[in-house]
Amino acid sequence: MKRDHSHLTELSKEVLFAVLPIAAIVCVLQISLLHMPWDIFARFILGSLFVGGGLFLFLLGVRAGLLPMGETIGGELPKSGSVAYLLIMSFLLGTVVTLAEPDVRVLAHQVDYVSAGLVSRNLLVIVVAISVGICLCGAILRILLGIPIVRVLTAGYLAVLVLAFFTPASFLPIAFDAGGVTTGPVTVPFILALGIGTVGVLRGKNSFSEGFGLVGLASIGPVIGVMLIGMLYG
Repeated sequence: MKRDHSHLTELSKEVLFAVLPIAAIVCVLQISLLHMPWDIFARFILGSLFVGGGLFLFLLGVRAGLLPMGETIGGELPKSGSVAYLLIMSFLLGTVVTLAEPDVRVLAHQVDYVSAGLVSRNLLVIVVAISVGICLCGAILRILLGIPIVRVLTAGYLAVLVLAFFTPASFLPIAFDAGGVTTGPVTVPFILALGIGTVGVLRGKNSFSEGFGLVGLASIGPVIGVMLIGMLYG
């Protein structure tokens, strides 16, 4: 019971340090420079409280369920003894988790709005999710084969660099933002937990050196995927 209380206190401090600085800066700007209507400022204060409460509940849910589940799945999949099964499930998990990522949907909504429906939000979400699934599958395969991550990252970013010369200029910013939004609060905890759980049951693998890097590899996929969409639309 005491441990749970300590955990909640620590979580509350994290949320406070995350929300309070930006709220304080806006308050200072309101007094010294902005002078927004007080009803708008009051909505900002109320929204900050909602954000803090929501972030607390989200982090509580991540630590209570998402992280343990990711580590458990990562630890159990390799025990099946089937590499194909492990890779297929990694692809499906990476795709499904990305579909649930709020940041991806925010980007898709903005792109759909700015492009007047030319690039639909559903298409962008699906392409980003499948791209993450493919890259997560490749990241797990890299761990199994013992390929140095430097080589994989180099090959991935070389591919991005080459495709950048053939992608319409209007799609380049979207492509790189697509890579960024996959490092959101839902995708990152699950992918990290999945990687650490997978490495934990593989003999001869170091959890510190092999369990990380999956997020970096997974973020390359959406960049390439959106670039390919841009080439098709262009």
